[in-house]
Amino acid sequence: MAASVKKSKSSHPEEIHTLEIHDLNNLGSGVGRLPDGLVCFVRGAVTGDMVRVKIIKRTASFTVGRLEEIVCPSPMRVDTPFCAAPEACGGCVYRHLTYEHELVSKHNRVKQAFRQAGLADVVILPPISTGVLNGYRNKGMYPVGQGKGGMEAGFYAAKSHKLIPCTACSLQPESFAEIVAFVCKFCDRHGIAAYDEESGKGILRHVYLRTTAEGEIMLCLVINAQELPGGKRIVTALVDETTARFPQVVSIQLNINRASTNVVLGDKFITLHGTSYMEDALCGLHFRISGGSFYQVNHDAAELLYNTAAERAGLTGTEHLWDLYCGAGTIGLSMASCAASVTGIEIVPEAVACAKENAALNAELGLLAPDKAHFFCADAGDASSIFAPADRGDVPHPDVVVIDPPRKGTTAELIRELSRRDIRRVVYISCDPETLGRDCAVFREEGYEIGEVQPVDLFPRTGHVESVVCLTRHNE
Repeated sequence: MAASVKKSKSSHPEEIHTLEIHDLNNLGSGVGRLPDGLVCFVRGAVTGDMVRVKIIKRTASFTVGRLEEIVCPSPMRVDTPFCAAPEACGGCVYRHLTYEHELVSKHNRVKQAFRQAGLADVVILPPISTGVLNGYRNKGMYPVGQGKGGMEAGFYAAKSHKLIPCTACSLQPESFAEIVAFVCKFCDRHGIAAYDEESGKGILRHVYLRTTAEGEIMLCLVINAQELPGGKRIVTALVDETTARFPQVVSIQLNINRASTNVVLGDKFITLHGTSYMEDALCGLHFRISGGSFYQVNHDAAELLYNTAAERAGLTGTEHLWDLYCGAGTIGLSMASCAASVTGIEIVPEAVACAKENAALNAELGLLAPDKAHFFCADAGDASSIFAPADRGDVPHPDVVVIDPPRKGTTAELIRELSRRDIRRVVYISCDPETLGRDCAVFREEGYEIGEVQPVDLFPRTGHVESVVCLTRHNE
C-alpha cells in the first residue's frame, strides 16, 4: 500500500510503499513486490518482514528500495545483528537472519539454480556446516585511508572503493583488529602515509593478515614503494614493536604494488621477519602458506568440503585421480592416500609450483608416498591439450576426475572430452550454483547420471555457498 508522497529535490515524486518480503536473494537483500507487480530488492529486510521502503532505483524489470521502517518483524529476524560493523561494509549479508534460515535460503538458492537449468528432478540435500560462525576466516585484507584523526583501516563498501573504517569484523579473528589498529598507529608515528587512489600518492595500501589453525600469524604490508620510508631503521622498529606486542606474528612481509590497479597484491614479496611462509595442517597433511598462495579461508569447513568430495569420489586405492583447476593441490593431495596416483592441472604457474612444493613437503614428512602426485601447468578447461601428457605416457590416464573450477564454471568442451574418454566418475566442486546447474545439464546430455547435490556452507553469514556432486557414467 503506497504511503503519502512528497516531492524530492529533483521534483520527481518520492515513492514510498509498504510491502511484504517473501524471499532473499544471494546478496542477502529481501525480495518483495510493489503494487504494480515489479520486484523490489530491499537491503536489510528478511523473509517474512513487513517493511516500509523508499524506491531509490527503478528499471523496466525491477526496483530497489531503501528500508525506512520495519513495520512488522519476521520471526526469522535476529534481535541483535550478527556483526557490529557498519552494514555498508557489505560482508555479512545475512547478518539480520537466524542461521537456521540462512541455511534454508542457501538450500533454496541451489534448488532454484537446478530448476532453472531444467534439472528439477535432481535431489538437493540440505546444506552441511561446521556451525562455527565467528572468527572462521584465516585471511584478512584491510584497505587503508587517511582520516581526520590519522590513518584508518576497514573495508570497502559494496561495489565501491569507499572506505568504511572498521577493523572489528565478526568473521575475522579478534587479533586481526588489534594488529591492524596497531599498524595504523605505527604508520602515524613514523610518518608513513596511506595510499590515495586518486592521486597515486602515499605508501601503505593494505594491511594483509593470514593465520594458521595453530594461531600463528603472517603480517604483510602492501606498499606503493620499493621499501618503507626510513629504510632499515623503520623495518627494525616495525619488527621489534610488532613481535613484542604480538608474539604470534611469526612472519612479516612487504608486498610491492606500485601499479594503478584494483588488484590488491603485487608480484614481489620481501621478508622482513621470519620465513616467507607458514605451515598449516589440513586433512592430515601439511601445507606451506606464502603471502601469494591460494588457501581456503575457512580451515575447518574446507576439511568438511574435502571430506565430502572424497566420499563422493569413492576411491579404493587403485584409481588414478586427476584434480583439475587444482590450485595449490590441496584437494588432490587430501585424497592421495586413497588413490594410486594424483595428477593436478592448474593454469597459474605459481600455484603449480606451490602444489609441487606441498607434495614434496608431505613426502619428506612421510605423509605421502614419493612420486605419488604430479602437477603441470595448463588450462584445465582446454580439452584439446590437457590430456596430451597422458597420451604421451608421462602421467596415467584418469579413472576419477575432480573439478573445482572458478565461478564461471567449466567448459562444455571439457565435459564432452571426459565423456568421449569414458571417464566413469567426475566429482564437481562448485562455488556457484547457477554455473553448476548449467554444467550438470551438459553432463546429463553426455550420458552422466547426476547424483545428490550436497551444499556445504563454507562462508557462513555471506551470500556464498559451495556444492559437491558426483556425476557417474554407466556402461551403455
